[in-house]
Amino acid sequence: MERVSQKMSGLQLNLGPLKEPLGFIKVLQWIFSIFAFATCGGYSGHTSIKVRCLDAKNETLEAAFGYPFRLNTVVFKNLDTKLCNSTLPQTHLQGDFSSSAQFFVTFAVFVFLYCMGALVLYVGYLHLYRGAGKLPMIDFVITMVVALLWLISTSAWAKALTDIKISTGPEMVLDIGFCHLPQTPCQFGAVSSMGSLNVSVVFGFLNLILWAGNAWFVYKETNLHSSPEAPVPAPGGTPAPAGM
Repeated sequence: MERVSQKMSGLQLNLGPLKEPLGFIKVLQWIFSIFAFATCGGYSGHTSIKVRCLDAKNETLEAAFGYPFRLNTVVFKNLDTKLCNSTLPQTHLQGDFSSSAQFFVTFAVFVFLYCMGALVLYVGYLHLYRGAGKLPMIDFVITMVVALLWLISTSAWAKALTDIKISTGPEMVLDIGFCHLPQTPCQFGAVSSMGSLNVSVVFGFLNLILWAGNAWFVYKETNLHSSPEAPVPAPGGTPAPAGM
C-alpha cells in the first residue's frame, strides 16, 4: 500500500496537458490575469485646470492621481492661497473609487496565484488529478466561482472607471468652489490618457469569457460527466447481433 501511495503522490512531469484545452486555457488565464492587475494597479496620471486671473497672470493647477484612486485625498499642487489676489482654500478632487479598483486588482492577483498552482497540478500531478474524483470537482466549483467574480469585479471596475473619467475631466470644474467666483474663473486644462485602464477592463471581460468557457473542459474531468454505459443483457438472453 505504501508503494502505491508513493506512486500516486510522486511528481510525474508531463507537458501533454498544456496541449489540451484544460491546460492551454489555464496558461491563457494566467497571462490575462497579469495584464488585468498590471494595467490597473500600475496606473498614474494627472489632471489640470487653468485659472484666469482678472488682474494678474493666469495659473495652471495640476493634481496627480493613480491607483487606488482615492481622488478625495488628491489636492491641486501649487495652489497659492493668495491666487488672483483672493484667499483660496485647499481643493481636492471628488470621489473615492478605491474599493472597486482594489477588489479588481486583488482578485486578479489571487487568480494569477491559483492558475500557477493549477498548472503545477496539471503538469506534475495529472495522474493524481484524474485518479481522484474530488480534485476535478473542486476545480470545477472554483472555476464557476471565479467566472462569476470576474463578472462582478470587472463590472464594478468599469463603472468606477467611468466615474473617474468624469471626476478628472472637464466636468470637475463644476465641483471646484473657487471656479465659481467672478475673480477666479476656470477652464479645464488636460488629463492623462487612461488607455491602460480601458485595457484593464477589456482583459477583465476576456478573463470572464475564458473562465466561463473553460468550465466545460473542467466539467468533463469530473464524475458528473461520464460516457453512457452499454446496456446489460438480460440473464439467459442472447446478445444482439453486431450487424446484418
